[in-house]
Amino acid sequence: MSRPASPPTKTRVLDVRKGDTVIILTGKDASKRGVVDRIVRPDRVVVEGLNVAKKHQKPRPRTNQSDRVPQLQQGGIIDIPQPLHMSNVMIVCARCDRPTRVAHARVEAGKSVRVCRRCGEPLEVAAK
Repeated sequence: MSRPASPPTKTRVLDVRKGDTVIILTGKDASKRGVVDRIVRPDRVVVEGLNVAKKHQKPRPRTNQSDRVPQLQQGGIIDIPQPLHMSNVMIVCARCDRPTRVAHARVEAGKSVRVCRRCGEPLEVAAK
């Protein structure tokens, strides 16, 4: 006897996307604002210039097949922004300029958009 087919699962619209302005809620950078640089996993974000760790890097030869003489990779102390959990950041609405939770609303043709809970404006990032 075969199992009945399960209903198709809907994909979830992520609350935070690349290019969103967010405020950090916890940690050493609490209450600072920044722009989301990238989404690492479905639950982690990297914010430009915030949650920065220092890495001590040795100079190493960088080999390339077209180079006859290997070049040296720069050594020293470099700053690397580390990922934050998505629960530790909150989107800042562009219209009301306040941190807000995200609602999801349906617009024309059933498309889902993110909406500010305070003012009701869409939170869509302008295409670059």
